[in-house]
Amino acid sequence: MSDARRRALAQFFVDEPTAPQLTATDDHHLRRVLRARPGEHVVVCDGHGRWALATVGPDGLDRVSEVCVDPAPRDTTLYLAPLKGDRSEWAVAKATELGVTRVVPLRTTRAVVRLDADSEERLVQRWTRVAREAAAQARRPYLLEIGSATRVADVPATVAVADFGGPHPWSRVDAVAIGPEGGWAPDEWDATRPRVSLGALVLRAETAALAAATLMTLGRLDGGVGEGGK
Repeated sequence: MSDARRRALAQFFVDEPTAPQLTATDDHHLRRVLRARPGEHVVVCDGHGRWALATVGPDGLDRVSEVCVDPAPRDTTLYLAPLKGDRSEWAVAKATELGVTRVVPLRTTRAVVRLDADSEERLVQRWTRVAREAAAQARRPYLLEIGSATRVADVPATVAVADFGGPHPWSRVDAVAIGPEGGWAPDEWDATRPRVSLGALVLRAETAALAAATLMTLGRLDGGVGEGGK
């Protein structure tokens, strides 16, 4: 990432980086919250890898660089059981910052948060907003996708499960499921499901999500963290 991109005042998502136009909400945030001055630089991005630098003008933005295209990140998916309070949103934000490409709400037996059609819609909207804000803060040019809520029985067979003593090496993991506060129910997953470990200690579910996101995107670990959570 270039220094100019890092030093820019903020990043905003726009429909078309070649002729950037902010929404009324983003324009208010830029001028009233960030108190941007004319001539200051911002990054404008379409959420699909295309971005450019622009300067703040009196009535809008003026593009001052060519439109660049960043390479797409490797596909990585985090299946995450909704958690109490704002813990899910924290996990989604951190997964976004680390480069995970997709987060899917997971319906599990011991989940404290239960989803019906209305609550699922609200949850997807919240997670999408959080991911968008985190992507802007991280100067991430690709938006994270929030999938539809999925039952354990419908999770693809190639998705690994975070579980104590999981022997499966992280080097082959591109998608992982993280349990709820109460952990996995006995026999919730088929015995043939690949399992990975996050260490020897019992992690909170959001910590397990952060660890799994880190291992998928930034490194690998061939032994020990559990399924998450208190």
